[in-house]
Amino acid sequence: MKKPKTNSGKPSAIFIVETVIGIESHAQHEIERLIPQAKILRLGQGEIEISAPSADRFQTLQMAQAVNAVERFAVSRPRALLGDEHFRRLTGSISAVAARADFRTLYLAAAGADSPMMMRLKHELSAALGLISDESGGDLWIRIRPTFDRSGWEVLIRLTPRPLATRAWRVRDMEGALNATVAQALIDLTQPSPADRVLNMGSGSGTLLIERAAKPAALLVGVDHDARALDLARANITASGAITIRQLHADVRALPCAANTFDVLLADLPFGQRVGSHVENTALYPAWLNEAARVATPNARFACITHEIKLMDRLLRDHPHWRLHTRQQIVLRGLHPCLYLLHRG
Repeated sequence: MKKPKTNSGKPSAIFIVETVIGIESHAQHEIERLIPQAKILRLGQGEIEISAPSADRFQTLQMAQAVNAVERFAVSRPRALLGDEHFRRLTGSISAVAARADFRTLYLAAAGADSPMMMRLKHELSAALGLISDESGGDLWIRIRPTFDRSGWEVLIRLTPRPLATRAWRVRDMEGALNATVAQALIDLTQPSPADRVLNMGSGSGTLLIERAAKPAALLVGVDHDARALDLARANITASGAITIRQLHADVRALPCAANTFDVLLADLPFGQRVGSHVENTALYPAWLNEAARVATPNARFACITHEIKLMDRLLRDHPHWRLHTRQQIVLRGLHPCLYLLHRG
C-alpha cells in the first residue's frame, strides 16, 4: 500500500489519533493548530487518521487518548505478516517507534490473539525486538486489525509507553475522576482566554483545574466540600507545578465568593452512579445552577459534564439565567454523558 506524499514529494507517515468518542472535532482542531503540517485523511468514531512528516509533535496533544504509527499490508490474512518481507518491514516500523522511548515489554492486541498463529507472531516479534511479551498489557502496544476499506490488514503501534491521556501529574486518584482529554474538550468549549477568571465547582481531585492551568488565566479557583478530595487535588496540583491554583473548602451551594466574579465556570457534575444519586441530584442541580449564576459575570460561560441529561435539560428549559449554547454527547467508561456549554443571560 502506497503512502501519501508531502509537498516535497517524500513519503509521509500514517498515524491514527485515538480519542474519546464524541470529542473528535475538538481533537481535530487541536491537531490542525499544533501540527499544521498534518493532513486529516479520515475522521472516524473515536479516531482520526492523519498523515504527517514525523511524529515529533504528537506528545503535545492534550485531547488524544493515544497516538499510533500505522503500517498497512495488502494481505488477505494476518498470517502473511510472518513472511520474510512483511516481517522485516513490520519489525523495522516497530523498531523506529521503540527507539523513541524506553520500551521493555510488548503487548499484542488482535482478534484471536490467543490463536497459535498470533502467539507465534507475538513470540517472533518479542525475539526480534528484544522485548518481553506481557499478557497483562505491556508498554509497547501493538494492535492488528483489518484496514478501514477491508483491502488488507494494518498494524497500529502506540508511540508512547503510556497513553497520552494518562497524565504524569496524576499522583493521587479518585473514583469517578474525569478523563483528562474530556476535561480538555470541556475547557475548549469555553474558548479559553488569558483574561479568564475561572471557577471549578466541585473540583474533586483537580483534573479540570490542572488541565485549565495548561493555558494562561487571570484566576483559577477550585471549590469542594470534601476535605479528602482537596488533599488529593493538592498532591496532583503540586505534581503539575500549577502553583497559581487556589482551593476553597466550601459547599458549592453557598460559595464564599462575591457575586459577578467569574467569567468561566467548569464542573464535572455528579452522575448519580459512582458519585451521588439521582434523588440527591434533583435537589443539588437546581441549587448548583442558581449559585453558579450568582457568582458568574454577565455573559459568563459555564461548561459542565453530566449523565443526568433529562434532569439537566428540564432545568435549563425554565432557568431564568442560563441559556443552552452547546450540548454534545460522548461515550465515557460505558456511559453516554453530555458536555454542556451554557451562557449567562
